[in-house]
Amino acid sequence: MIDTHSHIFLEEFDGDRSDVIARAKMAGVQHIILPNVDVTTIDSLHETPSLYPAFCSMAMGLHPTSVTENYSEDLAIIREQFSQHKYVAIGEVGMDLYWDKTFVEQQKEVLREQVRWSLEMNLPLILHVRDAFDETIEVLREFQCEKLRGVFHSFTGTAEEARTIFSLGDFKLGINGVVTFKKSDWRDALPEIGLENLLLETDCPYLTPVPYRGKRNESAYVLYVCEKLAEVFGISADVVDEVTTNNAKRLFGIQ
Repeated sequence: MIDTHSHIFLEEFDGDRSDVIARAKMAGVQHIILPNVDVTTIDSLHETPSLYPAFCSMAMGLHPTSVTENYSEDLAIIREQFSQHKYVAIGEVGMDLYWDKTFVEQQKEVLREQVRWSLEMNLPLILHVRDAFDETIEVLREFQCEKLRGVFHSFTGTAEEARTIFSLGDFKLGINGVVTFKKSDWRDALPEIGLENLLLETDCPYLTPVPYRGKRNESAYVLYVCEKLAEVFGISADVVDEVTTNNAKRLFGIQ
C-alpha cells in the first residue's frame, strides 16, 4: 500500500515518528507521500524524508487555508524550494471555503499559479477541495489540457462530480478514513467510479478511520481504508492494494 497523503512531519508526531514509520511498514505500507502545508512547515517537511529517504516522498505547495493577503510572498518562498529539493507533486493546494470566505479570490489566484507550476514542471497536483468544488473546477477549466493531472484528495463526492473531474485531465480520487464512517452514503458511488480511479490515503493526523476514530490518525491505518474499499467493491484487499498502488506509482513516478 502507498499512503498518498500523510502529514507525519507535523508536530503531532514529534514524540514517536520512528514508531509511526515502523507501524506503517508492519501494516504493509511501502511508501508515504508528504504534502506540504505552508511556509511554516517547510523545514519539518524536509527533515522527515532525510531520515527515511527510501520510504517518503515530498510534495510542495501552499494550502488554501493558509492563503492570506500576503500570498505573493508565501508563493515566492514555496517556489524557491523547487530549485533546492526534489518533489513528486505540487501540493497540498486547492480551495477551502468551509472556514472562511475572506480570501476566496486570493485562493483562486494561488491555485492558478500552482497549476501553472504543475504544467511547467510536469508534476501532478494534490488538490484539497472543501466546500469549493464549483470554484475549483472553474479554475481548472481555465487550464484544461492533456497535461493537467493529479489527485482530488479526500474525495467524498458523487459519481457525477467524479466524471466532471475526469473530464479535466488525468485525475485520481484520494480515499481515506471517511469511507469507514457510519454516515458515508457517498461511498455507494465508488463502484460506479471504479477502483482504477482511486488512491489510498490517510491525511494523518486527521480523519482517523474506524475503529480508531477520535484518536490521532497515522499511516498504518491506511490498511482500514483498503479493507473498507475491498468490502465496497466485493473484492480482496490484495486486489485493492495492487490496483491503488499501481495508480499511485504511475501518477507520482514512484519506483
